[in-house]
Amino acid sequence: MLYPIHVHKDRDSAYGASFPDFPGCFAGADELQDLPRAAQEAVEAHFHGETHAIPGPSAPEAWKGKKDFSGGFWMMVDIDLSKVNTKAVRLNISLPENLVHRIDAVAKAQRLSRSAFLAKAAEREMTEA
Repeated sequence: MLYPIHVHKDRDSAYGASFPDFPGCFAGADELQDLPRAAQEAVEAHFHGETHAIPGPSAPEAWKGKKDFSGGFWMMVDIDLSKVNTKAVRLNISLPENLVHRIDAVAKAQRLSRSAFLAKAAEREMTEA
């Protein structure tokens, strides 16, 4: 999804960018062509672990005349929200029946749903990898 960023650069500094739609989210890059990648990384870090809805993009014109966005220039960056969206996605998987019974027993003992248990196990596995 295309989001506006306000880009600024002082002499002898890297490019800096702020996101009017994500207050407190900033990105920086030495080269202008690296700024979109840095912007994606900044958004991922900004929303890491958050569960609230991610606001949709605004138009740069909505911020015209605002003091925080004076000087510099506007750039539209494509942010892949699937990398930060915490919305539950339904999926269909196949597991051996005996494994499902064991998962359900452990999930119940931990007072978790099957989905919550599998998500927790997947997160732990990816962290340890």
